Amino acid sequence: MLKIAVLVSGGGTNLQAIIDGIKNRTIMNTEISVVISNNEGAFALERARSSRLEAVCISPKNYEDRESFNEALLKKIDEYNVDLIVLAGFLVKIPEKLVEKYEGRIINIHPSLIPSFCGVGYYGLKVHEAALARGVKVTGATVHFVDSGMDTGPILLQKAVCVEEGDTPQTLQRRVMEQAEWQLLPQAINMIASGKVFLGSKK
Repeated sequence: MLKIAVLVSGGGTNLQAIIDGIKNRTIMNTEISVVISNNEGAFALERARSSRLEAVCISPKNYEDRESFNEALLKKIDEYNVDLIVLAGFLVKIPEKLVEKYEGRIINIHPSLIPSFCGVGYYGLKVHEAALARGVKVTGATVHFVDSGMDTGPILLQKAVCVEEGDTPQTLQRRVMEQAEWQLLPQAINMIASGKVFLGSKK
């Protein structure tokens, strides 16, 4: 059984896709051990609680400095002895210690076809605003392993989504979610759970 921690910051639609995938068995041999958010007002925490999942908030606002927050986040994740950390719209830079300890065992969903529109400053609607400003005809989403860089880890899955005439950042964001993100993330987790993708060893 693959034990996962899901880290979220907002509405938790990708979390819901994972919950649904486990329920309908498109994600096999997987359980969500904990859902962690940096935002106590995140609706993702309500989604977790309504599915009777452990839901925890660890906010930088509650710590004296970023180092204290980083230590608390790492400690909390360690408590659950998870096999995989899933960043499902987590808008906090992952601490280096966390990346090192869980090397090869953290995946992220990003709302573009990496290496386009990724890296520092590209998150949420900003990604779709940039895609429309550049005039691209195709965008999409990427699931990748997390390394010490920003959106620079090995790519696991990608799916293209067409940009349509009259798109706004909001309509494009919704289409990318529906046609790519909500499909790719469960697919990636299932690939890992079924042994089709090798994870780094526990440290």
